[in-house]
Amino acid sequence: MVDQDVLLERRRRLGGELRRLREQAGLSGRDLAGLLGISQSKVSRIESGAALPAVPEVRSWASATKAADLDSEMLQMLADAAYMEIRPWDDALRGQTHLQDSIRELESGRSIELTYQPSVVPGLLQTAEYARRVFTMFRPQLTDKEIPAAVKGRLARQDGLFDPDRRFEFLITEAALRLRIGPASVMAAQLDRIGTLGTLENVSIGLIPAAAWARTFVPHGFIIFESTDSEPEALVLAETVHANLTMSAAGHVDLYREHWFLLRESAVFEAGARDLLAVVSEDLRKLSAEEAQ
Repeated sequence: MVDQDVLLERRRRLGGELRRLREQAGLSGRDLAGLLGISQSKVSRIESGAALPAVPEVRSWASATKAADLDSEMLQMLADAAYMEIRPWDDALRGQTHLQDSIRELESGRSIELTYQPSVVPGLLQTAEYARRVFTMFRPQLTDKEIPAAVKGRLARQDGLFDPDRRFEFLITEAALRLRIGPASVMAAQLDRIGTLGTLENVSIGLIPAAAWARTFVPHGFIIFESTDSEPEALVLAETVHANLTMSAAGHVDLYREHWFLLRESAVFEAGARDLLAVVSEDLRKLSAEEAQ
């Protein structure tokens, strides 16, 4: 999912600028290490791009070398770039019809996945027909021949839901449940699917009623992939209209976690979630009957 060559080049550029500031300040690697409270070897790894400094370390480095304001601002931008990948959809899809396989590869190394979706049912919970209709609305637009492969890839990702060693938590707004992307039969099947998957012991589905008090506001969906023994770096994946964003800076991940738990305070679970699904299903049935008249 993340272009490692691009990220490595960004780390090297950041490291090169940090080295320039150290040398400009007349400090040895040992001197700077003492000021920052880190090892001299870590200073060397950071400057070579072999290690990525935490954002607070970058700020401390700028302070220790008495960097000018413009240099400090540039370092902040380089650090942000090293921790974030922004891939416009045209670039991300170049040479492939969909991203489901690469997302599945990313998911396979994580045991905990937290998903928030304010506008549509999350992909891991979608029925085949619901997914097909979602892909028909995708921009850049998929061709009629590309959509079946995208749907197949999305459904293949759902196999992970049945792995008891993995944990999935979802937060979905009532607005997402009510988004009309098809006839009542399609919507009813989708709501039933959510209710069924919510019975799995390793799956938690929280629904945020439209009438619930808001604790925060997040304008787009996101997924937090928590760190594991094999993948020590937590990641956040966010999809916007123009691009796919991947973030790994600890501060950024922590910010998304904070929003996640605030959103969770507004959600209902288990019996409350089932009741809300029933209400939405009944409302859609009545609306369908009215439209048929």
